[in-house]
Amino acid sequence: MNFIILQASQNLAEGAKAAASAVHSGGETPGLLDLAMKGGPIMIPIGFLSLIAIVIFFERYIAIYRAGRVDSRLMTSLRECIQDGRFETAFSLCHRKNTPISRIIGKGVSRIGRSVADVNSTIENVANLEVSKLEKRLPVLASVVGGAPMLGILGTVIGIIQVFYDLANSGKNIDLTVISSSVYQTLGTTAAGLIVGLVAYFAYNILVSSVGGVMFNIKEVTCEFMDMLNELAS
Repeated sequence: MNFIILQASQNLAEGAKAAASAVHSGGETPGLLDLAMKGGPIMIPIGFLSLIAIVIFFERYIAIYRAGRVDSRLMTSLRECIQDGRFETAFSLCHRKNTPISRIIGKGVSRIGRSVADVNSTIENVANLEVSKLEKRLPVLASVVGGAPMLGILGTVIGIIQVFYDLANSGKNIDLTVISSSVYQTLGTTAAGLIVGLVAYFAYNILVSSVGGVMFNIKEVTCEFMDMLNELAS
């Protein structure tokens, strides 16, 4: 068994040298598109995962960016309305904006008249719900991070198995050029999976960091709102 494996490894090494010399003599290096087209059926789910990652990233990034914007004019208007006792006007202002921050503050405005602890608890509950909405589909993107490289490795393993199967059935008529060509094509699936997984990893971290920024803005605005209520009570 060890002899067979050693002999196959030597054949593969010789085939790789033959392929390299053929590429240099031809003056052309296969591009990424060529490798993708020759990677086999496993490239289809990898391409599908890359499309999912792109769609989720841009959709979530736009949603998170819009959610994190703080309207300073809204907070100024709310302070004036709360100081004047126009609570329904303050609630209408929040309702018209219809952003996560305005919905959180609007819920707090609707609880004015109750204890400060009750208002604070309500705001925290609504804030947690809004953050959960912002994190929607992020687990899918995290699955792409781990799934794409695994699919690429699976495609390479299947290709290597096919190469060894062809070696076993070829007898003495071994075409090293064909074998080496099959090897570098199957390795292309691993490269594609790693590229998709790496891009999805950076995209996921960018979105998580953006959600953290929105949470900071929410805390800042809610603290300002609670200060308004404390001023009203004093």
